[in-house]
Amino acid sequence: MTALIRRFRRDQSGATAIEYGLLVGLMGAALIVCLSAFGPEMKEAFTRMGGRMAAPPDVTSN
Repeated sequence: MTALIRRFRRDQSGATAIEYGLLVGLMGAALIVCLSAFGPEMKEAFTRMGGRMAAPPDVTSN
């Protein structure tokens, strides 16, 4: 029984999965914070760029 407990305490196979899970959670939280902070400015910038691409070129300026 003590050998089983010792072997269980030395087993590190689940540690990597937990670390990856923590990294994914941290990255997700950072993404949510950034998008909520910069979301309106990004939406405005993309709307402006889309409007410029959709507009016909100005050929009368030559």
